[in-house]
Amino acid sequence: MPEQHAEFDYGRYRRLLAEAVDDRKRLAFIDLLIEERARERLEAKRASDRVAMTLATITTMLSSSPG
Repeated sequence: MPEQHAEFDYGRYRRLLAEAVDDRKRLAFIDLLIEERARERLEAKRASDRVAMTLATITTMLSSSPG
């Protein structure tokens, strides 16, 4: 099954499910769903970490500025 980017594409998943006619293909489809969901969670975590680091930097800069 070809690798695609992380947007949830109902049409694509419906097609892949329809093509999953044997155990090997069904397991590959399940693995793909798990892999793509894990990738989405990792991307969300990285975005959250970037925001937290940016806020920490801004807080540090503001607290150390002469006022």
